[in-house]
Amino acid sequence: MRPQARKRIVPATSRGLLAFRSGAIGDLRPMRVTFLGTGTSQGVPVIGCDCPVCLSPDPNDKRLRVSVLVETRGKRILIDAGPDLRQQMLRAGVDALDAVLLTHEHMDHIIGMDDLRSFSFRYEPAKAVPIYADEPTLRAVRRVYDYAFREDKYPGVPVFDLHTIGRAPFMVEGVEVIPVEVLHMRMPVLGFRIGGFTYITDAKTIRPEELDKVRGTDTLVLNALREKEHYSHLSLSEALGIVEEIGPRQAFFTHISHLMGSHAKTNEGLPENARLAHDGLVFELPDP
Repeated sequence: MRPQARKRIVPATSRGLLAFRSGAIGDLRPMRVTFLGTGTSQGVPVIGCDCPVCLSPDPNDKRLRVSVLVETRGKRILIDAGPDLRQQMLRAGVDALDAVLLTHEHMDHIIGMDDLRSFSFRYEPAKAVPIYADEPTLRAVRRVYDYAFREDKYPGVPVFDLHTIGRAPFMVEGVEVIPVEVLHMRMPVLGFRIGGFTYITDAKTIRPEELDKVRGTDTLVLNALREKEHYSHLSLSEALGIVEEIGPRQAFFTHISHLMGSHAKTNEGLPENARLAHDGLVFELPDP
């Protein structure tokens, strides 16, 4: 869903933030993935924290809440819509979306959805934003945004078109998406595979049959909270173990806590094909 005038995304700064210039997006362009946020539920820096990471002058140590933008086959698909969504959309120059995929119902992944109304209100009448998620997540969306689903709506509320997904592959605007179920302690969370790109956040364990869906991935994005083990998130060593098993060409870690240590120092100790992601990082890979 977007106005007829199409635009392509090009790098705008050395940090990989994006700006739009006029031009056409062809279906043969590479898939492009932008990290809009790479931090935990508190972000980095954490309010009131005076640790070296939170006080770091390195812009790569500044992390908004996790989200990525996937551009493929001329479509723009957002994964997760946390509390920093407005800032992320403005910073990346995003003026239209075709769909939103939600991984799970925690607030750092859905609480920014009210700001999706800006995309709807570019049209007259307003167009609903397609939202794809499993039923527990959609129940949370209906509860949190109950004002958007009332029969007698207040003017200006967001407009959502909810699509219930299960564990089978599904189509989003002609793009195949394969759900990958992981466990966030005991909570099921969905990762998503699109062609050679797999995005997984908030995982602690992945069943073998779900991990099989990830095999053959070119680029794997995986959560890694910190070096020390955590009860509901993968640690850095646990995430590295999955990377070693899957063997992607490249891997990036996201959902990173200030307890991980500095971006630069942590990356120095990682294998050549694995790096901490940072906000604004962009990579490309062949379209599916």
